[in-house]
Amino acid sequence: MINLAVINLKELLNFIFKGIVGIIILIIIFNLLGNIKNGNYVDIEDLKKNNFFQCSKIIDKNLLISKYYNSENVEKESGIKRLLASELAILGTEEELMEKENQEELEEANNEITSQEVTNEQTLNQELENNINVQNIENNSNLEQLSTKLPTEIISSNNKVDKYTDVYKTVKIKNESKYPLTEEILVPNVNFKNKNIIIYHTHTCESYTPTEANKYEASGNYRTTDLNYNVARVGTELTNNLISLGFNVHHDTTFHDYPAYTGSYTRSLSTIKNIISNNNSEFIIDLHRDALGSNSNYGPCVKIGDEVAAQLMFVMGTDGGGLEHANWINNLKLAIKIQEKANEMYPGLFKPIILRNSRYNQHVSGGACIIEVGATGNTLEQCITSMKYLSKVIDEVMK
Repeated sequence: MINLAVINLKELLNFIFKGIVGIIILIIIFNLLGNIKNGNYVDIEDLKKNNFFQCSKIIDKNLLISKYYNSENVEKESGIKRLLASELAILGTEEELMEKENQEELEEANNEITSQEVTNEQTLNQELENNINVQNIENNSNLEQLSTKLPTEIISSNNKVDKYTDVYKTVKIKNESKYPLTEEILVPNVNFKNKNIIIYHTHTCESYTPTEANKYEASGNYRTTDLNYNVARVGTELTNNLISLGFNVHHDTTFHDYPAYTGSYTRSLSTIKNIISNNNSEFIIDLHRDALGSNSNYGPCVKIGDEVAAQLMFVMGTDGGGLEHANWINNLKLAIKIQEKANEMYPGLFKPIILRNSRYNQHVSGGACIIEVGATGNTLEQCITSMKYLSKVIDEVMK
């Protein structure tokens, strides 16, 4: 009788446990269906592309956001700001999302944004920009007199060990593409004498660790729509520096990750195509912050002379993801050429080049690239300092 009672008790506990699990799953499903029905917070495309575990995490975060916006202690935000907050809150690892963008490009290759949609997007961005006090800081430093060789030292704190697979002279490359890198591919036998440069930002809202001198109102996790404090401000500094060195620079500050992050590369492709239709620039820079947004302590720095600058990194694309990209070898050669010169002038300014299967819109030109400036642990001041030295390197390469 005792053994029978034990067996029945085990079966009863097992039944209760399964019942509790079932109830939890039903609650999650009902919350999911309720959010979708009400059109709140959950991106349906994300639900289609993510697995169940990821969707459950999205629901948890959306419930927190819903609680936040229902709080009596929080002033009601505008609908568009709430949408931005929810989109940014449900993001997973940004590195994974960058790779996911390539698949979205494949799916949307035959369904690009119409000219009317582009016009509406640009109108919205222009309205936002008109309401933001963008500082047009005058470049007072005489970059012509800046030394092309200064003592440098990589700062190990808040940094990570560089990993790479290939080396060309002083340039290190982390090859994550499907292509083996031969010397023929790596030798930087390219020349760019055209001093017209385009700078834009696929992820315009990316921002840095606030400081006393540069505080900002966050619009997400290390993101802000304030052009004084996000990566667009870094682009403004690079623009001013290059202009002082005699370059013609077109700097575009259109928001491509606002109000939605998903589809950023599709929207930025429309922008860059429109720009190059009226600009004969070969050298196009998509300026980012390192996408390791979940690691707030990561802030790679190099000391150049007496200044501390954020480290930079090229992220280069190929056609390995299935999209046409005839320019990728030429683009890689230009990145190697610039980094080789940087290693000669200011060793440590650049981290190893990353080469991936995704093309990141770099097919639009034979001199297109992503340059990531610092990470979330860096300050805006450090990134602004980097732009002074990057502009000097570019000037030396283009002579």
